[in-house]
Amino acid sequence: MGEPFRAKTATDDTLADWFYKADRNRDGVITPDEMQADAERFFATLDANHDGEIDPDELASYEYEIAPDIQVMARTKRAPGQPAPALKKDAYDSERPHEPGHRHRNDEDYASLGIGGALQGAGRYGLLNMPEPVAAADTDFNRAISLEEFRQAAMTRFQLLDTGRQGKLTLARLEALRPAIPVKGRRSKLKEDAPDNRLGNPLPAGP
Repeated sequence: MGEPFRAKTATDDTLADWFYKADRNRDGVITPDEMQADAERFFATLDANHDGEIDPDELASYEYEIAPDIQVMARTKRAPGQPAPALKKDAYDSERPHEPGHRHRNDEDYASLGIGGALQGAGRYGLLNMPEPVAAADTDFNRAISLEEFRQAAMTRFQLLDTGRQGKLTLARLEALRPAIPVKGRRSKLKEDAPDNRLGNPLPAGP
């Protein structure tokens, strides 16, 4: 549902952390009711003024304060009023000619922009290819997300993950959907037609 689970040590399994938190009766599976209950728990965190809706200010708080790493340019995007950092050349700059003042983008820059088939926002971390999972729950596009919309989004996402239509999710099944973790220091080259083993679409289809 967009809640960040961050590793505190090298051995932390953040997916398992979420799974055990959502599996309220500790029976080793997550049911639709448990998925919705977990969504309600996170909704209560996001609904800071407790009016039953996630409004634009609360959504901005989520994107800038709770989960800033889902922003498209998470490594470089600044909060309003924050000065821009000084540009510095990368490895490609010393090898390729370019106009004065122009910085050549490297592979990581293109990946963060979602160019070349790269994933964007929360899609880089989640089991579903969904750049902004909280905002995506606003199905009537009125710029406010109700608890019922958030509950319905949880049900829809449960159904996407439950590919075997078993009415339950196991940790092993979810682990199989987890994206590959890149090796540190190795630059992954993303091909435009590279398959994504996760489910869902970044944005709802147009009319």
